[in-house]
Amino acid sequence: MDHRLLIDGELVDAENGELFDNINPATEEVIGRIGNASAADMARAVAAARSAFDTTDWATNRELRKTCLLQLQAAIEAEQEEFRHELVAEVGCPILTTYGPQLDAPLREALTWPAEMIDEFEWVRSLGPKDAFGTGDTMREVWKEPVGVVGVIVPWNFPVEITLNKLGPVLAMGNTLVLKPAPDTSANATRLARLIAEKTDIPAGVVNIVPSADHLVGEVITTSPDVDLVAFTGSSATGRRIMEAGAQTLKPVFLELGGKSANIYLDDADFDAVLPGAVFSCMHGGQGCAIPTRLLIPRSRYDAAVDALGEAFSNWAYGDPTDMANMQGPQVSKKQQDRVLGYIEKGVAEGARLVTGGGRPAHLDKGFYVEPTLFADVDNSMTIAQEEIFGPVICAIAYDDDEDAIRIANDSDFGLSGNIFSGDLERAKKMAHRIRTGTLGLNGGVWYGADAPFGGYKNSGIGRQCGIEGLEIYTETKTVGWPA
Repeated sequence: MDHRLLIDGELVDAENGELFDNINPATEEVIGRIGNASAADMARAVAAARSAFDTTDWATNRELRKTCLLQLQAAIEAEQEEFRHELVAEVGCPILTTYGPQLDAPLREALTWPAEMIDEFEWVRSLGPKDAFGTGDTMREVWKEPVGVVGVIVPWNFPVEITLNKLGPVLAMGNTLVLKPAPDTSANATRLARLIAEKTDIPAGVVNIVPSADHLVGEVITTSPDVDLVAFTGSSATGRRIMEAGAQTLKPVFLELGGKSANIYLDDADFDAVLPGAVFSCMHGGQGCAIPTRLLIPRSRYDAAVDALGEAFSNWAYGDPTDMANMQGPQVSKKQQDRVLGYIEKGVAEGARLVTGGGRPAHLDKGFYVEPTLFADVDNSMTIAQEEIFGPVICAIAYDDDEDAIRIANDSDFGLSGNIFSGDLERAKKMAHRIRTGTLGLNGGVWYGADAPFGGYKNSGIGRQCGIEGLEIYTETKTVGWPA
């Protein structure tokens, strides 16, 4: 496990020489140590990114950018298995998920699609001639240019997936960046730092990677006038703090925040086929912003549905994340485990019925595990139905008719994702138009991809990651004119 920071093209120790522990949440053992950067380290990284943007041709040399992204792709692929096992060890994610969203799925396209789009992106758009003031025709164009220095702050739940889906577009659009990984899961970032330094031609200062156990070190990014934009994925509370700090320098922000998404089962859905899949919301300990944790079920079918769900939850495989049979591992930390258990206690106190789960599993003597937990008789106003728990805690909520389902789904501060299941696709599409979320799956459809914009309404964020919108967010717009 590499402990070093990447600053201005050099792999270096933290200036204070400090290290912090990287802990395996399944075994509670220290698996390595990472450099504990200070605010001074972060300031040096910001200065390096600023200099690289202002003094090199990175922003204008599209061929170099494409080459470097493909070099990084090859370097990661060469150590793909090392990334895989390191992710399982430090994140606690089930190894099976690394063959999908944790690693292999983003690695297929998170860097390569933006690299391809360097040639296809509409960098220049002609508006044609116009005589605006009666003085003769003027030719006009709209130019897209890099925004500058981007501060990137990523969370611990899907660290490689989120990092690559930010790194690719940021670099493809010609920006430089400073990345602060989450303290709980920094080993993948320091591995990435080494590959960038040793296996690519990315110029010094273009990418800087600065891990720290101190969350406040990230505020150097949010307050520095040398950072032009902050791209953050994480909690809504932290997103608000970043937005407030960035306001001091009128810094734009891209925020991909929390969710409280709903699975809506319409009365004509094939319940036997689709309802058992609801337990997959416990995948990776429920630690995903787009995971649907509210199940909206027609009142006429509610009791039978809860019985079926209880059986599915009881048969759910969880435990050791290195076991391919398990789709749920531990929570990422003791702090997160305690947080989830606190929400479960609150659900019981507010009157929800605990169908199954609700505590620490008795058969696992180590690790930050929480039992897959199903609540029934949940009112949408309850805390467990309104706040993002980020744990394997699912709420079954009854509704009366389609209008009531739409009302309940939208009765949330969040608007990130969700699913609608119906025997009539057109009925599902009609309802989807009225659900205020940034993404939706219909009848099990999967919207994910490097070319697919991802983000949310309301407290789920500002802006979109991936897709054309996720490229444009890292650009500035310039309009120019000259005599025709």
